[in-house]
Amino acid sequence: MSKLVLYTLHLSPPCRAVELTAKALGLELEQKTINLLTGDHLKPEFVKLNPQHTIPVLDDNGTIITESHAIMIYLVTKYGKDDSLYPKDPVKQARVNSALHFESGVLFARMRFIFERILFFGKSDIPEDRVEYVQKSYELLEDTLVDDFVAGPTMTIADFSCISTISSIMGVVLLEQSKHPRIYAWIDRLKQLPYYEEANGGGGTDLGKFVLAKKEENAKV
Repeated sequence: MSKLVLYTLHLSPPCRAVELTAKALGLELEQKTINLLTGDHLKPEFVKLNPQHTIPVLDDNGTIITESHAIMIYLVTKYGKDDSLYPKDPVKQARVNSALHFESGVLFARMRFIFERILFFGKSDIPEDRVEYVQKSYELLEDTLVDDFVAGPTMTIADFSCISTISSIMGVVLLEQSKHPRIYAWIDRLKQLPYYEEANGGGGTDLGKFVLAKKEENAKV
């Protein structure tokens, strides 16, 4: 099998989604850390790899794939023993694609509106409207979980994508269990994966703690 190199940062939700996918497929990744806070993503050698200077980036023996959702689909399509994580059936695949777009356009986007102002712009407050946007995204995910997983009765890459974001933001914006029992049940199901904690759990918790610590640090400036 060709050598798989992932340019990544474990704190990053999209990177952890790819890590979860690789673990589910039994793939070994050589991980090269790209620290966004110190500007590694802006160095000429990395910009040459990915002109959009974002992570994760996958190098599969010279084939460069950018953007977490594209990487996950690529890995399952090329290396999956079956199509369970990304179904070939057009209806099932459409549900997975819909959930992936929901993650990038709603869950991750609304988390980013809070995290970026603290991590990159030195802010020490979280505007109430941004908290409300995140709370609304929780409601939407709760309503989406009519089955055991976000795109149906079986686990797919859409779950990896969504959990990478939810596990990060819930440490900063309260996710009340009484209001979101389906989300908590879904999280518990994913936590049963033998690779969950290594690939996502610790990183999700750590990112939330890091953001709150940075928020406090910014308040002292």
